[in-house]
Amino acid sequence: MNILQQISRAGICLVAVTALNSCHNSDSANKQADSTKTAVAKPLPGSPIKYDSSKRYIFLTWDDSPQPPGTVNCKAVFQAEGIKATFFSVGFNQVGPWKKRLIDSIRNGYPQFLLANHSFSHGFKDKYKKFYSASMTDSALHDFLYNEQLLQIPVKIIRLPGNNTWASNGEIHGQLAKNPLVHKLDSMGYKIIGWDLEWAQQNKVKAPKETPEEMVKRINQKFEDGNTNQQNAIVILSHDRLFEKKQFADSLARFISLLKQDKRNVFETIDHYPSVQKK
Repeated sequence: MNILQQISRAGICLVAVTALNSCHNSDSANKQADSTKTAVAKPLPGSPIKYDSSKRYIFLTWDDSPQPPGTVNCKAVFQAEGIKATFFSVGFNQVGPWKKRLIDSIRNGYPQFLLANHSFSHGFKDKYKKFYSASMTDSALHDFLYNEQLLQIPVKIIRLPGNNTWASNGEIHGQLAKNPLVHKLDSMGYKIIGWDLEWAQQNKVKAPKETPEEMVKRINQKFEDGNTNQQNAIVILSHDRLFEKKQFADSLARFISLLKQDKRNVFETIDHYPSVQKK
């Protein structure tokens, strides 16, 4: 074999080795990319978590969205503070493309935000006696099911409008413990969430009644007394509209900042509430 043939043959071998290495490197890169994708995959709503008995779990549940600018302000505060929260939403309030995008942003914001069901009509427009009457059970049930479909709510978690009742797997208590609508929803696998403590509204004014300091004091007292629906867990109710003005959005930020000072406190979405996770 002359020198030219040797060089040609060596070149062919070099090309083959380079191509083989390139394929190998490409396969490794693809596997690494797939591994990275797996590592950062978002959990699905309802995915269970493991509890730490040394922690205190705080579930911020805000009702009646979409209610801009209050909903927008609350989301912005929660994002800035890096904490989780649940929005119990009302389909009747989703009017126009802006409000639809706001609901979409909550639904797509999991695991930081969870979209949950607060009925389509807010209890036939706050007519609670009619909404919860035995004769209207089927209509009220349809109201929740329609809201779930309209807003594409990803979990079977409900808060009853204007009512503090709990239901999960046949364990029912609260104001409407004997109501046929509650029993129907429970039999269909829905979890009904009440609340342990409300950050209430001032009389006829869109503003929180208590200061952040007063609310934190009440939360600490609830934990110390063991006076919550589930041990080491507290569900706090408030409404998006209370935080429309900057001064009250600042109060919400202050409230969260104070809670974060206690390292025992962990913020979670309501799909991780103990009775919801219980099968």
